[in-house]
Amino acid sequence: MLRNVAEPAVAGADLLYASALTQAAMVREGRISAEALVALAIQRAKDTATDLNCIAIPRYERGLEEARDVDAAIARGEDPGPLCGVPVTVKDGIATAGDRQTLGSLSMMNVIAERDDIVWARLKAAGAILIGKTATPEFYHEVTTHSALHGVTRNPWSTNHTPGGSSGGAAAALAAGIGSVAVGSDGGGSLRCPAACTGTLALKPTVGQIPHESFPDTFGNYSSMGPMARTIKDLAVMFAIMSGPTDRDALSLLTREAGGNRCIGDLDGIRIGWLANPGGYHVEAEIRDRCITALGVLERTGASLRRDIEPELLDGAHAIYRVIGAVGHAGRLRQLGASARPMWVETFRDIVDLGMSFSAADLAQAQEARTALFRRVQHTFRHVDVIAMPSLTRSPGPADASCPVHGEDYAAWAAALYPFNLTGHPAISVPCGFTSDGLPVGIQFVARWHEEEHLFDLATRLQEALPGWAERPKL
Repeated sequence: MLRNVAEPAVAGADLLYASALTQAAMVREGRISAEALVALAIQRAKDTATDLNCIAIPRYERGLEEARDVDAAIARGEDPGPLCGVPVTVKDGIATAGDRQTLGSLSMMNVIAERDDIVWARLKAAGAILIGKTATPEFYHEVTTHSALHGVTRNPWSTNHTPGGSSGGAAAALAAGIGSVAVGSDGGGSLRCPAACTGTLALKPTVGQIPHESFPDTFGNYSSMGPMARTIKDLAVMFAIMSGPTDRDALSLLTREAGGNRCIGDLDGIRIGWLANPGGYHVEAEIRDRCITALGVLERTGASLRRDIEPELLDGAHAIYRVIGAVGHAGRLRQLGASARPMWVETFRDIVDLGMSFSAADLAQAQEARTALFRRVQHTFRHVDVIAMPSLTRSPGPADASCPVHGEDYAAWAAALYPFNLTGHPAISVPCGFTSDGLPVGIQFVARWHEEEHLFDLATRLQEALPGWAERPKL
């Protein structure tokens, strides 16, 4: 049933939808306790559990205990950090010590993380409170969110529709007011797809800028950890906290210092190149129209728009991604052993078999093609500062639909997303309106390596100018 936009009928709704920075200031100044704020978010998660099914691993009691620790620190005159007392969700599969780490798979259901991933450790040190691990498809192999372990996750704007994936649980929670910020990952659009489906913000940073210490190939990485938020200032602050080198991720050693306050909206001289049909795939008319409206806002506030960038820029990217992604997934067979295979869903078994079928020469050719794609995009950045395109080519499909990353439906729907996993460029999905059916639409902006500040400026302008940012799904 499609749900109309309205104020959610829950106590403390305004506070739950306040920005993380506002919530942290209220906790720091004693206007609300961290425990009370976290309790509100937990109650929201419980109230929407049946409709959304977005929290796969609740962490409610521990979250309340840690919130009380924040309150005690404040009482002692300490400052717990920029996110003090802010309720946060983290995608299942990102390690948080003492919690289950299933990656949505029955074959991993009893795995307990022994240590915190560095990304969560940094957010925790900034005062954030983890209230739950969010649902994902098995081993992140789809851009919809359902699994044999956790069931179907639904979109707060319409529970018949998917919130996207694979960080779909994170996006659904965020849109529903369960935490003001969230942590996800993006190996083929898995942050940006659900952000576009749920009217939220997500950043896939420059590869390595935010460490991804769990990715098995630190030199050939195409996946990024990333922040999700409802406001651009929250997103930028999370980016700054999460960024920086670690000796466990080789690419992170090349990172640059990330400022957390670059959301000034200064577009003077920014050249935007518009790619209307990424990969040559058809884009739904309503999605195209909302993106064109957003570009008009940016033109009127100082940006210049170029429509003459090479239309074939991203053509053929899925053929590259299909080989590299499938071979990567096939590594699960060696990691977990043949006994795990019967517990996997059919689509994941299929992608593992596909990966096993490719030869070393196939992989080498795909890696060479990946380099060629990177160089084409780099050449485009000689003429523009940012490349813009629709985040997705169509509106979200049914909640239980299958969309594995080796299939043609994924190739078409996420045509704007996976190419920039291959090239490593930073990319952001920004809400830019709704379809006539009330489903969110996102526009994607891509910048040169380590120029995330341009993306924050663009998003700032759109958040200031476009209607709809304050709208909330009715649940």
